[in-house]
Amino acid sequence: MRTTRLRIDRERCIGAGMCALTAPEVFDQDPDDGRVLLLHAEPPTAHRAAAQMAAGVCPSGAITFHEPGSSGS
Repeated sequence: MRTTRLRIDRERCIGAGMCALTAPEVFDQDPDDGRVLLLHAEPPTAHRAAAQMAAGVCPSGAITFHEPGSSGS
């Protein structure tokens, strides 16, 4: 069974923090450089909608949300 999966690109991240504000259970910010930290690459069902929203609001496009049966966003 395939599950929802998140990927981050820390090199692309600009440290805006929208991910951590939108889905704090899934994302955090590195205290040293402010860039995204992925807490759960496969978020629990209860946090998937927030994780998908966080990927959508990321200003640099550093977060990719892959859902089974989709091409990702």
